Amino acid sequence: MKENKNLVLDIDEKPNFTQWISLSIQHLFAMFGSTVLVPMLVGLSPAVALASSGLGTLAYLIITKGKVPAYLGSSFAFIAPLITAKVAGGPGAMMLATFLTGIVYGIVALFIHKFGYRWLMRLLPPVVAGPIIMVIGLGLAGTAVGMSMYKNFGAPTQDLVYSTKHILVALSTVAITIISSTYFKGFFKLIPILLGIIGGYIIAAFAGIVNFSGIIKAKWFEIPDFTMPFVSYEPSFSWSIVLLIVPVAIVTLAEHIGHQLVLSKVVNRDLVADPGLDSSILGDGVSIIIASLIGGPPTTTYGENIGVLAITRAYSVYVIGGAGVFAICFSFIGKVSAFLSSIPQAVMGGVSIILFGIIASSGLRMLVEHKVDFGENRNLLISSVILVIGIGGAFIRFSPKFELSGMALAAIIGVILNLVLPGRPKDDSELDLFNQIENE
Repeated sequence: MKENKNLVLDIDEKPNFTQWISLSIQHLFAMFGSTVLVPMLVGLSPAVALASSGLGTLAYLIITKGKVPAYLGSSFAFIAPLITAKVAGGPGAMMLATFLTGIVYGIVALFIHKFGYRWLMRLLPPVVAGPIIMVIGLGLAGTAVGMSMYKNFGAPTQDLVYSTKHILVALSTVAITIISSTYFKGFFKLIPILLGIIGGYIIAAFAGIVNFSGIIKAKWFEIPDFTMPFVSYEPSFSWSIVLLIVPVAIVTLAEHIGHQLVLSKVVNRDLVADPGLDSSILGDGVSIIIASLIGGPPTTTYGENIGVLAITRAYSVYVIGGAGVFAICFSFIGKVSAFLSSIPQAVMGGVSIILFGIIASSGLRMLVEHKVDFGENRNLLISSVILVIGIGGAFIRFSPKFELSGMALAAIIGVILNLVLPGRPKDDSELDLFNQIENE
């Protein structure tokens, strides 16, 4: 790989105190908007999500032996399954299924350690992973629009109350986010979601739809509302919830690999080889397990923070670790938690319109970048089936408590179709990105 002449801090370099604080806070801001948005959408505590994000990142850095400067925040891939799981099975079933997802990561890491990583890429080529990612975003479109349009989104359909004021606040939030992403420069270009939330919040306050009473009453220091097994609830096993949440790992594993490839290019190191995908996937899985044990949403490596690394050229794991410590500290500030809880649904809906659209577009981008040929009947069939089953909400009910549905069903069927349909590439063409990393 080429030498990086503009390097500020290498991966193992310790920053001075000023660098450490300023660079770590930048990473905190970059992940903040997305990390707290997920728990707010699924009904979990944003403060706990911050704590699990920080703890998971520190665990990840330890497991990868301080060789991968990656920050882990709340995963958007799990939003729809978590919303359904919380209603259907409560926290006991939801957190147990999240815990098992982390175990799946550990098993995959063990297989990679034993047999290498290429089998995983053959299992999840772009023609499968791309449409699954699109399903995640498009499947949540109704949630984003509903939050933007109605005063009381979440109520029964017949009781929903449309509000022009709410949709205008949501669209204003969309506009601020787009302007920030398009016209701002440097670090501010990397935090359009956070800026969108701040701008939308100010507009919502002037529109009279923000309740400040919770912020006024909140204490400065407050222990997050941790939800722990055998303390806050009794874990309960449900096949339907497990099959709803665990198969999402198919998607997030593909996302993890993509981030490792991009990060390798940014830091000019072959992270796929050292410390290896087995270590980074294991670290990701342990972070998910930590989140499940304290009541936070599943985590994943964050592209936003990779962007910060690319701009600052400060790759130090000490900086990433500092961001993790700051996230944990923020989770104990009661005023911060109360502020997050006061953000109106219209603002979150506006941000969600963009985020869920970006997720869907990311799947399309994967298909384009990998030059998936839809002139081939095989590729057309696989993607078509995944999209319709996933977005249409198809499910297979084996018993009242045993159901495979939505994105999970679409992902499993997509993997099976890729394995059984004739014409599957045998020249490892889907591994080109790995080869690029190895040859640079």
